[in-house]
Formats: sequence, structure tokens, C-alpha cells
Amino acid sequence: MDASRVVGLPAVEIAALVRAGEVPAVDVVRAHLDHIDAVDARVGAFRVVRREEALAEAQAIDTALARFALPLAGVPIAVKDNVAVAGQVCTDGSPACTRGPEDKDHAVVARLRRAGAVVVGITRVPELCLYAATDGPGTVTRNPWDTARSAAGSSGGSAAAVASGCVPLAHGNDGMGSLRLPAAACGLVTLKPGRGVVPAGIGRDDWSGMAENGALATTVGDLAVAHAVMAGEEPGPLPDPGRPLRVAVSTRSPLRGVRADREALAAVDRTVAVLVDAGHTVVRRDPPIGDATGAAAIARWLAGAHDDAEHLGIDPADLQPRTRTHARLGRMIRRAGLIRPRTQERFRDRMTAFFGDDVDLLLSPITAGPPLPARPWHERSWAANMAANMRWAPWGAAWNYAGLPATVLPAGTRPEGLPLSVQFVGPRGPKDDYSGWPESWNAATPGVATRPCSTPPLPRPPRPRDPSRLVTARRAARVTGATPGHAGGQGTALRSGALASIDASDFSD
Repeated sequence: MDASRVVGLPAVEIAALVRAGEVPAVDVVRAHLDHIDAVDARVGAFRVVRREEALAEAQAIDTALARFALPLAGVPIAVKDNVAVAGQVCTDGSPACTRGPEDKDHAVVARLRRAGAVVVGITRVPELCLYAATDGPGTVTRNPWDTARSAAGSSGGSAAAVASGCVPLAHGNDGMGSLRLPAAACGLVTLKPGRGVVPAGIGRDDWSGMAENGALATTVGDLAVAHAVMAGEEPGPLPDPGRPLRVAVSTRSPLRGVRADREALAAVDRTVAVLVDAGHTVVRRDPPIGDATGAAAIARWLAGAHDDAEHLGIDPADLQPRTRTHARLGRMIRRAGLIRPRTQERFRDRMTAFFGDDVDLLLSPITAGPPLPARPWHERSWAANMAANMRWAPWGAAWNYAGLPATVLPAGTRPEGLPLSVQFVGPRGPKDDYSGWPESWNAATPGVATRPCSTPPLPRPPRPRDPSRLVTARRAARVTGATPGHAGGQGTALRSGALASIDASDFSD
């Protein structure tokens, strides 16, 4: 088989070809490296490309006696820039991080490598992995479906790498939706595992227990294998629940004043139709998520910035202005003792009880609209970043706080061609073994997230600035107490009333 034809194949098919000796792993990796050279300048997925090291590691796969038993034999993967890869510097997206190369792989990287995967590069993230768009000084990571849009964040580089065909699988992690939001933006599948299923070890304390490692893929089959490998399990066929499922549906936003747009709601409706046609029962039911839940999750998000900057030895003065504000508020939260594990456990128990005996899964939107514009968000104020992030993606954080598994699956496309996705949440279990996933979903959506992005479109030129938008920004500033483009008034911007008053046009293309 011509090695160039493996680019765009699912990981399980690539591994099968390598195990059978039909294509050498070194040719597979070289083809993907050549593809990265061809397209990454348009999407900005990678901070580091490990060409020589990856080819040497692929050669070792070809000569390994155990190659025939490796579930990911010769599969090129990318790793997010906030876990250790031996010999590489882990920056957590911060130019101020001056640590040297890592001595050994993070546990999930080691497991992926033992399964035969080859790390071809390290993907870009926003500073300290805090935000829902991936950019930094001199770089903006773009969406392969429309390079005028962001690949989201914080695993935006990993999502862009998969969606553009640079790798069939990529590592990422999720503390406030950081796997699910890029998957939704780029038309991919992902799973935020439940707490304790996959080794975490992200930053100082996994954002007070909210962050989990996972994978981004183009098919459910690839995701299942990657998840099993990272969880230390033997990959196998997706289990059949053996009975119709009872699925609760909720489109209510956890954030007051925010609702999903028409297309996102239509995606939920189409998913309901697929479920009903497959024989599952669907009921309307909202999970008991109140304002206090959002406040508690945001407190951990803020504290995580302070904790991780300290963990990495970064002087707060060297952080980007938005991140410096984030970390300063996080330090105040830590000093005030507002991170309360008992409150988190009570919420976890309440969400587990929501599922109980009569609900197997919860279906909801994951984002309120199309991805954020691809722009240097790190140059904008902390208040502008927070408002944009929270208005676009309020459905993810509660499940990090609860420690329950949540997955994102594609559900069609918008009129302009951008992907649509939905979120499924399940109860806690020992393995997050996919038993709650409706197998009919994969059959009902052939080619679930595959997009042949060998030539992502060039970025669109920026539009001339509309003076009316400046008026809108000034009107919002009067409500929040901030100056447009300035980080003042952050406290008021988080109040639901002030947040709702900011016009959506301030954060759209």
C-alpha cells in the first residue's frame, strides 16, 4: 500500500496495516510528518514537531518482536503541551516557563507509547491552558473547517492536528471543557473520563480535582482504543448495554442569560430522533445545577492559574495580562479558603442521584454557537476573555466539578459548514466503559467526524472594523465598569445581569 494513502485513515486501520506488515511504521510516520509540513502553517497546531525522534521511534516499532500485539502499532499521535514527554520542554503554553527538558514521560504518554503509538509533536495551548481559544504571542491556532474560526481550547492544538489530518489521534485534557470544546469546534469525538479512571497528574493538583486526561479522535472506535490504553485496560469491542436506554434531555443553560442558538438546539432534536428511532426512551429533565455550582467551578478555574504558575516556577509578573489577573484572583480564592472538597463531593453525590435507576444518560448542547473567531485573544482583557468563554460554552464545567464522564459527538453541520455537536453525560462507574453509549449513534452517522483537511483554507482577511461594535463595547463597559480593551471591572462582569448585557457581536466574527 502507498504510505501516503494512510493519511486520513482511522488509527485502528493504520495499526492493523502496521501489525500485518503491509505498511512500515516508519513510512506511516514519515507520511504524516510530510502532511504536517504541508498544512500546519495554516492551522498552527504544533509547538514542536519531533521529526528525527519520531522516525527513529517508528523504526523501533518495525523491528519490535511485539509489534503484532500492539493496539496502536505505528500510529502517529500528538501530545498536549501540559504533560511531560521525555526529552521535551513542557511549557503549559507560557513563554515565561523556563524549565528544562523532562526526564520521563507522563503516565498516559508512557502507556500510549507502550501500545505502539509514536509521538510526532507537541501541540499548542493557551497560557496555563486556561481559555476556550488557543493563541499566544505570534501564533493563533485555527480551525481546519474554517481558518477564520478558533479550534477552541485549551486542547485546541490537538484538535486542529486531528481535524487537519496531521495525526489520527491526539492527547488532550479537560478541566472546564478543554477536550469537549475543541472536539465540538472541530467535528471530533472525545471523552472526558470520570474521576480516577485515567491517570491525571495535570499541573499542581488537577485544578482541585477537576481536570482529566483523554483523547481526541475522528471515530468512536479510535477513541475507545485510546481511552482503554490510557486507562491501562485491554482494548476490546464496544459493549452492548443489552437493553434500550433511558436518556434525559436538557437544553437549559447553567448560566443565566445564555441559551443555545437555533442550530445547536436543532442538533439536539436530531439526536433525540436518532435515539427514538433506535428504540431508546427520551424524557425531558433538567439536572439540579444552580448558580453555586458555576461559582464553585469558576473558583477552581481561577485557583488553578495561581497553583500552576507557582508549580512551574513562573513569576506572576511575567504572565500575560489576562492570565496575571486570573492568577491574582486565584490566589485570593486560595487565601480565603473557598476551595471546599466537601461541597464538591456533595454535588457529585447529587449528580449521581440524578441518574439513579431511571436515567442512563443526559443529552445536552455543548456550545451556544459557532466557535470563537481566530484572533489573538491573549491581547484582550481578562473580562473580555471570561465573558466570551462563558457565553460560548456553559454546559461543560459542571461535569468536571462532579467528576462524571462526559462525551462529545458530532451531530451534523451548520448552514455555513461548521460542525455541530452534542454532549452525553453518564453516571460514575469504575471504568467509564462506554456501556452507556448508544451504538446506534455510530451507525446512524456514517463518517462521523472525518474531514479530509489535506488543504485547509487560507485565513480570511479581517473585516473592516464596524463603528457600531465599538458603541456596543462602550455600552457594555458602562454596565461592567470597565474601559473597552482594559481589564478593569472584572468582578462586575461576572454577574449574570452584566454578562447578559454584553452583546454577542463583541465576540463574533
